[in-house]
Amino acid sequence: MNHTAVAALLAALLPTLAGAADYRIDHMDPPMWWAGMHHRGLQLMVHGTRIADLEPVLAYPGVRVASVTRVANRNYLFIDLDIAADTRPGKLDLAFQRNGQTVLHYGYELLARAPGSAQRAGFNSSDAIYQVMPDRYANGDPANDNVGGMAEQADRAAASGRHGGDLQGIADHLDYVASMGFTMLWPTPLLESNSPRGSYHGYATTDHYRVDPRYGSNAAYRQLVAQAREKHIGVIQDVVLNHIGSHHWWMQDMPMPDWLSYQGKFVPTQHHRVAVQDPYAAQEDKRNFTAGWFAQGMPDLNQANPFVATYLIQNNVWWIEYAGLSGLRVDTYGYSNNDFLTRWSGALMAEYPKLNLVGEEWSPLIPVVAHWQEGKRNTDGYVSHMPSMMDFPLNDALRRALVAPDATDAGLVTLYETLSQDYLYPNPGNLVLFEGNHDLSRIYSALEEDQGLFRMAMAVVATLPRIPQFYAGTEIQMTSTIKGRDDASYRRDFPGGWAGDKVNAFTGAGLTPRQADAQAYIRKLLNWRKTATVIHNGRLMHYGPEQNTYVYFRYGGGKKVMVALNKNTTDTVLPTARFHEMLEGVHAGVDVITGQRISLDGQVKLPARSALILEIEP
Repeated sequence: MNHTAVAALLAALLPTLAGAADYRIDHMDPPMWWAGMHHRGLQLMVHGTRIADLEPVLAYPGVRVASVTRVANRNYLFIDLDIAADTRPGKLDLAFQRNGQTVLHYGYELLARAPGSAQRAGFNSSDAIYQVMPDRYANGDPANDNVGGMAEQADRAAASGRHGGDLQGIADHLDYVASMGFTMLWPTPLLESNSPRGSYHGYATTDHYRVDPRYGSNAAYRQLVAQAREKHIGVIQDVVLNHIGSHHWWMQDMPMPDWLSYQGKFVPTQHHRVAVQDPYAAQEDKRNFTAGWFAQGMPDLNQANPFVATYLIQNNVWWIEYAGLSGLRVDTYGYSNNDFLTRWSGALMAEYPKLNLVGEEWSPLIPVVAHWQEGKRNTDGYVSHMPSMMDFPLNDALRRALVAPDATDAGLVTLYETLSQDYLYPNPGNLVLFEGNHDLSRIYSALEEDQGLFRMAMAVVATLPRIPQFYAGTEIQMTSTIKGRDDASYRRDFPGGWAGDKVNAFTGAGLTPRQADAQAYIRKLLNWRKTATVIHNGRLMHYGPEQNTYVYFRYGGGKKVMVALNKNTTDTVLPTARFHEMLEGVHAGVDVITGQRISLDGQVKLPARSALILEIEP
């Protein structure tokens, strides 16, 4: 071969050799997996410069490459693995070859599942859920308030800034959570949210497989869940299926042109949530509700793309398995693609048949919420496998009923009539009833800072046939504005979570007598509820409100509890003959809060502005 030919050959080979030296893997999602999962398939998203030039090869007993998909963006490779049921845990040598030569190795781990993982129990009606915003709860590790590479720095003086709360802060106060009677912990999203402003709320994910380092690490999250479990507290993860943050790493190198809705163009949703089941709805309204962007900084994911759908399903399974979770709370549930929601809920419940999942559908209309629960026969043919939903209709009714003018149809009748429509739900007892959350005005403020109404609300949430959820700070009657939307006022720091706080709600130091009394009431109520099996599983019988009072009973298994609400500003006496179906042969009951024996012979006296909860004596 002459010099000219050699030079030409070298010139042709140089790009190949140079390119081979540059190959690397920037993202491998999921980062590892488990042997023995119900679903045999696993789809790996591999991201790196020109990674699609390479061919993945592996040799591991029980695992084979079922298919490889290359897309328009050559920086992505989707590898579908088939993992046999009897595959043993171990490290797979995933080789990436070009022209038959291996240019990259990746050690991919298949881990052993925790014993009983597939049959893990989720939260249920015997639980009481405590919702916290991690950034606003407690700062256990000030060293992680500011982290290199994160766009927003801590500024506790900024109402909508990051304040420094973290996983260690939650872990430091698990004893408090347990002592209050809570058995489930729901932190708002913990995943990386690397946005320059407003990142504290966490609903704009920028990396699906990374806990935000200002909260801690993936390992710290798993440790928190384990510590909570030791104190008989489960952890529910808050997940966002519908959208991502505009600073997600995908946005710098989009996997596919249709990875986002509307081809990545900002088209805001108009929030027409009834459109998805409205028989008269325009197709454009249906499309806009599920494909429209929640906000310009929250790009909408196109879950009709099967690769997007698989990524989200696997991500949720990964966190359940990795962290040892007791359930998921799903943000903006109905905004997602409906076919995807059927697939997503079915996949997760097939993997974890006893787990519980709860979705957010922010509507006061029962048919809108009921549409999404498992077992609902929908006229549009939609099939759900979603076990639970947040009970926004009953929350709305409770808040309106307690502040409505006395002796009107808008008062306690509202609560009674809303509850009477439980037949519209396939499983009303598995709904999550909440007094408040991070998106609503504080319940104490919404009830005009009335102590009696506050106790009535707490009693209702704790004793109706639902799964009760309370928002951190409710127990000390934290306040907020009540007109318009004012997130900052709903999300103020929990007192005592920061060094130097003058008030410490964890220890009680500095609380006013009113706050301490409210905290003691909820502690007593929820610790009683822990063992009140008739509240967990009993049936409900209620009586239409009269004299501005509302009475209902929980009964079953030879036990009965009577709950009587009196909205009047004076004591009210009710004849017990009306309640003969429940009180036949009954002479007294025991007040679960005070321990006092209350006579039920002929009449019952209800103190002004009160909730009386009586365990009926046999």
